[in-house]
Amino acid sequence: MQATRLETTDIFKGAYLLAGGGDLVEIRVGTGGKRIATFLITGKNLERLDRDYRCGRALVNPIQLRESLNYLRDVMFKQLRDSERRMRDGAGKRGDRGRQARR
Repeated sequence: MQATRLETTDIFKGAYLLAGGGDLVEIRVGTGGKRIATFLITGKNLERLDRDYRCGRALVNPIQLRESLNYLRDVMFKQLRDSERRMRDGAGKRGDRGRQARR
């Protein structure tokens, strides 16, 4: 069976997919007004897991779900902090250059 890719903005669904054997490939954070994280997950049986989740038939080991949820939160918040730091540092550098040009 070939691995599939699935994107979701639902952190609980992402944790369920990871607990079911999926692998987190990437987290993208929108830079628009609302900062929304999108989780890209790959793995086998993702279509079945996704269908079971949407239909209310999802069964999961609660400890694995908790560990997967904590992992996604940690990675997501680290990426958010890094993104905010880059934006803040970039804005400060541009501001300094602007003052230098006016002197």
